[in-house]
Amino acid sequence: MANLSHPSEFVLLSFSCFGDLQVLLYGPFLVLYLLAFMGNTIIIVSVIADTHLWTPMYFFLGNFSLLEILVTTTAVPRMLSDLLVPHKVISFRNCLVQFYFYFSLGSTSFLILSDMALDRFVAICHPLRYGTLMSWPVCVRLAGAAWAAPFLAMVPTVFSRAHLNYCHGNVINHFFCDNAPLLQLSCSDTSLLEFWDFVMALAFVLSSFLVTLLSYGYIVSTVLRVPSASGRQKAFSTCGSHLTLVFIGYSSTIFLYVRPDKAHSVEVNKTVALVTSVLTPFLNPFILTLRNETFKAVLCRQMQRLKGLHTALQ
Repeated sequence: MANLSHPSEFVLLSFSCFGDLQVLLYGPFLVLYLLAFMGNTIIIVSVIADTHLWTPMYFFLGNFSLLEILVTTTAVPRMLSDLLVPHKVISFRNCLVQFYFYFSLGSTSFLILSDMALDRFVAICHPLRYGTLMSWPVCVRLAGAAWAAPFLAMVPTVFSRAHLNYCHGNVINHFFCDNAPLLQLSCSDTSLLEFWDFVMALAFVLSSFLVTLLSYGYIVSTVLRVPSASGRQKAFSTCGSHLTLVFIGYSSTIFLYVRPDKAHSVEVNKTVALVTSVLTPFLNPFILTLRNETFKAVLCRQMQRLKGLHTALQ
């Protein structure tokens, strides 16, 4: 380092604890990343290409799949390359850029999840007013706010990290520039920054979680009043995949970030972050489509079109 108070680069330990065996992680992680990328891309292309999916529910689903691709791309390709090299360094500027996009995109994904919950709430609890309450201008404004708010709110957070004194070395025990490892390297008073981080977590994670809980509370009470069992099953089936995403996403994030005192083991935090960065984006396309009859029908039609085009070309 040219200057201990402001390092020119950070060293990412990543999975150095595995020694020479860490190269064996490259293959499985690469496969998971590519499958997650392909699965979410298929969802986005299907939503754009098929008019049957031009509804608010699939509009928000397409946004969520795009966010899954972007969030994983901010951290996973760098992690994969670090598995193959002995010296895992990232410049100070690139570290802050990665920090900014990772947390901005992650916060946006939670707001989109709450938008999806609102959409299901209106569709099930106020079906006659659905076209008015969830019109395209309303959906675009909801999605636009979900994208804009975190990216604006993260600007002062990144600037604060850029002006800290880093006098406790430049080694980050993680595979990306996470918040807690960065603060641990600073010899400045970070109590105010930690409080601000907690407020940000409350604003984006817990507030969207509360909106989701309230929405599904009303949904459950409405569905239970439906007289037919088939009607109740249909209503719950449209919400099952979304609830699964909510449980996986919020549980891991609240564990990692929404606590005033983040005194978890570093290795535990790294493992949970790895699950949310690699495994969850891989599973989400399956969770979103396997129980969705409309989406499966769309995929079948697209496969038939591709088969017909292939036959015609032959």
